[in-house]
Amino acid sequence: MRHYEIVLLVHPDQSEQVPAMVDRYKGMVSAGGGSMHRFEDWGRRQLTFPISKVHKAHYILLNIECDQKTLAELTGSFRFSDAVLRSLVVKMDEAVTEPSPMARAPDENARRHDDFGDDGDDDDMPMGMR
Repeated sequence: MRHYEIVLLVHPDQSEQVPAMVDRYKGMVSAGGGSMHRFEDWGRRQLTFPISKVHKAHYILLNIECDQKTLAELTGSFRFSDAVLRSLVVKMDEAVTEPSPMARAPDENARRHDDFGDDGDDDDMPMGMR
């Protein structure tokens, strides 16, 4: 069995159906003998560019372990679901269980200006770096 990371963009009108969708996908993985290592609901976010005249999407991250047949069944269900705008499946070397940078607290992600000891003076930087 291989490890995969899956990111789904769900139509914002279908946001309330996300838990049912995740349960269905988790059932498909477990029926194939696999397991789900991580599930993160990133919520509704602005898209960089519109997809089918939709400007926001509900983001979901899944880390699963399954065989090729189960993965083909999952990607087929993503493809034929009207609720899923886009899906991305990435093969991973090992199971990832720690929280992603998107799921961490906002204060952990934010980098303050004074953390780097930057006083705004760039005289010590080479000419090409300014």
